[in-house]
Amino acid sequence: MSYTRSQTAKSNRLKYMIGGGLFLSALIFLIIGATRDTAEFFMTVRELQETKEDLTGQNLRVSGAVIGDSITYDSATNELQFVIAHIPGKDDEIRAGGGLSLVLHQAVVDPDSPRLMVVYQGAPPDMLRDEAQAILTGTLGPEGLFLAEELLLKCPSKYEEAVPNQVEN
Repeated sequence: MSYTRSQTAKSNRLKYMIGGGLFLSALIFLIIGATRDTAEFFMTVRELQETKEDLTGQNLRVSGAVIGDSITYDSATNELQFVIAHIPGKDDEIRAGGGLSLVLHQAVVDPDSPRLMVVYQGAPPDMLRDEAQAILTGTLGPEGLFLAEELLLKCPSKYEEAVPNQVEN
């Protein structure tokens, strides 16, 4: 059985298309896997409390108001612990609440505001104080503690207009 030139060309073209499709599929699979492993959800304390069973162990970013009375630091273990209270995640809600400074104050003084215990390995930053806005990156432990790997603090008056966007459900 002899193949014509056009049959050979079609066969080669089909092999290249199948090989290219497999390569492209593998590349997409690797990109999705890498993105899922490094993705962080940006949430409010309330959102985190409502879905904590589903989010345990995942990379997360959460924002809240620091409750000053809860700050403890153990210099022997270099462990910092504090509690953050829920603040709204949407800019319009913060503006409706009277601005970031007032929203942070209300969150700290409201005993019904959802709260989250934070554990951070490192020295306490200079700006860590009552009613500061904390933006934390880390994971939620199985016992409900937020294990922060990165801790950013904002001075409310300096960053009044720069509130991070939260994830919407």
